[in-house]
Amino acid sequence: MNTLTVAGSLAAPPFQPPDIDYGLLLPMLVVFTAGVLAVLVEAFAPREVRRSFQVGLSLLAVGAAFGLTLVQAASPQLPETGGILVAGGTVAVDRPTLFLQAVILLLSFVSLLLIAERRVGDGSFAAEAAAVPGSEEERQGILAGREHSEVYPLVLFAVLGMLLFPAANDLLTMFIALEVLSMPLYLLCGLARRRRLLSQEAAVKYFLLGAFSSAFFLFGIAMIYGYAGSVRLSAIADAAAAAGGGEVLLLLGIALIAVGLLFKIGAVPFHNWKPDVYQGAPTPITAFMASVTLVSAFGAMLRVFYVAFGAMAWDWRPMIWVVAILTMVVGAVVAVTQTNVKRLLAYSSVVHAGFILTALAATSAQGLGASLFYLAVYGFSTIGAFAIVTLVRDSQGEAVRLDQWRGLARRSPLLALSFALFLLGFAGIPLTSGFIAKFAVFEAALAAGGTPLVVVGVLSSAVTAFFYARIIVVMFFTGADEPAEEPGSGAAVAESAHAQEAAGGVSVRTRPAPAVTEAAPQVEVVKPGLLSQAVIAIGAAATLVLGVVPQPVLDLATQAAQHLFVR
Repeated sequence: MNTLTVAGSLAAPPFQPPDIDYGLLLPMLVVFTAGVLAVLVEAFAPREVRRSFQVGLSLLAVGAAFGLTLVQAASPQLPETGGILVAGGTVAVDRPTLFLQAVILLLSFVSLLLIAERRVGDGSFAAEAAAVPGSEEERQGILAGREHSEVYPLVLFAVLGMLLFPAANDLLTMFIALEVLSMPLYLLCGLARRRRLLSQEAAVKYFLLGAFSSAFFLFGIAMIYGYAGSVRLSAIADAAAAAGGGEVLLLLGIALIAVGLLFKIGAVPFHNWKPDVYQGAPTPITAFMASVTLVSAFGAMLRVFYVAFGAMAWDWRPMIWVVAILTMVVGAVVAVTQTNVKRLLAYSSVVHAGFILTALAATSAQGLGASLFYLAVYGFSTIGAFAIVTLVRDSQGEAVRLDQWRGLARRSPLLALSFALFLLGFAGIPLTSGFIAKFAVFEAALAAGGTPLVVVGVLSSAVTAFFYARIIVVMFFTGADEPAEEPGSGAAVAESAHAQEAAGGVSVRTRPAPAVTEAAPQVEVVKPGLLSQAVIAIGAAATLVLGVVPQPVLDLATQAAQHLFVR
């Protein structure tokens, strides 16, 4: 009897299933269901109908999820202050999260338009991803006009992870979301139709460095769990507030988690993957990563540092200051030396990550609202800029050397004007969305006492304006027969080596070759299709309208950030 009594007292309490409100999770469930259906289409549908079905399904799913997100934001079920925790408290639904998810879905929809663009007899993605570059199997696939339609389910699963990443209310759920969004991106980076060796190299680099950053993130979770006894963000915040900070285990956990998140946004010194991956990946995927992934990663970082580590702001703020300053300075200085348009835009993305970090360091509702607005406007300009990159081509694919853009305004004035508009927006010139975004983040930093950050930010903006202006000069004020860079320079040799690798050859050149007169590949501006036209038009309209009439979106971002994240 006594044994039975003891056994009964030691028995675990009955399992209580978590309360899952599927209605609040509906946008993510729609994207997940579409991803599963897309996989089934790849398995069972004939090749001839796959692509059309996948494009329609992906656009419909992302559009429907965006509509559901707007309905949730306007729902009376969502309290004016705070938010709601669902799925056993692992997912948060609050106004900053809904704003981020709406931006993610809107940018994903525009990115899908660019991904779905297919010119006559060509596309952005490999015909046979498993085929050896330069092999007969690959040649037959290209001649048959094949293109990987597996891209669309991969994009949908990446979008699913991006939606969950900033909504995760505990560190383990956040780690799962990080892996769900990262794995498809590793594959997508290696699917370029042209320069396949460069694309596969980019995918391997991204995978290896991403695996290391995920390991750092996971080690950080272990440290935090050892300190707080929980991975729930609110429990971590309570444990940190009770201890008053300064605990070694907690500080190590914050540092390791920061490494994983800073890698995703491409902040210095964790930025080295960005130029290589942006250059090698298919340009529509580069646009997708440079816009949507940045929004998701920053959203997760804002939630972690505002909710879990808010009480430790005096401990981690100096780290963010240092990283922000390094990111702005290093990104701006290195970008000046670039002669490849995609690499230049990659370093531009690094600099913009530093600008947003200045608002994160403010640790205020004003800083959060400024960050939300910056992420939204920057994403539209970025997708539009990369859409134009896909249209300047030579016999080897996209013409991404800066000297190949000489006289672009004479061949396609409207395209050059659109690209100049995006560059002016990146530089923060008045009457563009970039000016309002920079003003908002710098104002938030000043209000929080971050005057040194603002000074560095303004100086970095001046440096970035130089290399943006250089591209404009090349397009508008340099003739096609005038040199834009010194022949035989190191950058030109590197581009030549990459071109030889893309053709399956081996480069053995170890020093700059003497300047010789050679017939360069003919550069042409491809007439944009309807989808590319739509993407460029949307990006240009957002850059102009949000620079002239920014108040409605700025008010939405401010209202979303007014009560910060739910705990």
